[in-house]
Order: sequence, then C-alpha cells, then structure tokens
Amino acid sequence: MRVATLTIELHIEHAQSLKDRRQVVRSIKDKLRHGFNISVAEMDDASAWNRATIGVAAVSNSRDYLTGLLQEVEKTATRIANGLGAEIAECYLETIE
Repeated sequence: MRVATLTIELHIEHAQSLKDRRQVVRSIKDKLRHGFNISVAEMDDASAWNRATIGVAAVSNSRDYLTGLLQEVEKTATRIANGLGAEIAECYLETIE
C-alpha cells in the first residue's frame, strides 16, 4: 500500500480578516473533497490572514495512480484558488511506500 500527500501553500491577498481566509480555505477543501476520493485538511493555525496551508492525502496500491491523481488535484486547486482571488505559492508532492 502506498500513501501520497500533497501540501498546498496558499496566498490570499484580498483577505482582510480571518473570516475572509476561512471562506477561501473552506471552499477549496470542500470542492477538492467532493471532486476526488481524497482526505483534505487545513494544516496550519490561523495566525496570518493572507496565508494558508492545505494538506491532501490519498491511499492506493499504484504509485502511478497516486501521482496522476494528486497532479489533477493540484491543477483543480489552482483553478479554484484563482477563481476565489487566491494563488498557490508552492505545492509539495510526497509518496510513501
């Protein structure tokens, strides 16, 4: 069994409050969760209003499947973030065997 994780670092320039930040993060998490068979969670505390980190995890027997899946998740997250006025600063993909 293999586990793959994707760490997504977001910049939310328009966020003026914690509420603005939460709306963007919640929307991205919900859309990714419903669009793919993955686990999604916010990974950092809410100390900075204009930054957030989201973690994604998936399990499968196939490394190629996991890599392809999380690449699609990254593309979708980028599209969703751009639509919400945020941008993805960094993404880190890791596979554990």
